[in-house]
Amino acid sequence: MPPGLPSVELLFNFMRDAETRFQTLLMRIEETSATTHGDHRTIIETTLRHPGEAKVITSDPERGIAGNYELWISDGITVRTYSAPNKLGTERPVRRSVVGLDDPDLPGMSTVYRPVTPLPMETLPDTFVHPAGYCQNVLATGLCWIGGTTEVGGREAVVLECDHPRTIEVVADRPDHHQQVCVDRETGVITRLVETIGDAVTRDAAVTSLLPDAPLPPTAFEFTFPSGAAILF
Repeated sequence: MPPGLPSVELLFNFMRDAETRFQTLLMRIEETSATTHGDHRTIIETTLRHPGEAKVITSDPERGIAGNYELWISDGITVRTYSAPNKLGTERPVRRSVVGLDDPDLPGMSTVYRPVTPLPMETLPDTFVHPAGYCQNVLATGLCWIGGTTEVGGREAVVLECDHPRTIEVVADRPDHHQQVCVDRETGVITRLVETIGDAVTRDAAVTSLLPDAPLPPTAFEFTFPSGAAILF
């Protein structure tokens, strides 16, 4: 991205191609969300290698380490998931995308971004690494402006502010709903997402480590279901 502050349009265009700026990626997200039982913290670790290989591990640090994680792993052909607390796994072909939604004759708001390496849908890793759909379907529906620059995880980021974006959650469909998005200046990956309703922070998800083009071991995407796991196909 050029020096200085970009326009909102330029930032959206830069974010669209975020995943094309690296061949491999290691990313760690720490998310704190407000629940009826108080704040809940989740750690999400993503490993990615183009094209098609990806692994996402989600854990709850308050429940300890052993047997406390959810795994999603794909080689671009098959997706496997494993829930350690339930000892339950699944193995299915990668979901085929709908044909025709990337037709260049469609209006911009109707086109769908096809990722080089898919990640689990409707998750923070997918939103952060593939921000095109989020920009198009959420941020662009609200009032957006550039709020300056900041640093997230030791990396420079551009701050985007958005008032009252469209949401499918009834509780968040309020005029005082606000989202602040920090965008990595080098890659275009989202590195922080803060959602507020009024003065209350309902979600704060920040990248604590972002390593584009990180060297990965040969076994980075190897996984065998543990003995005793129940496998659904």
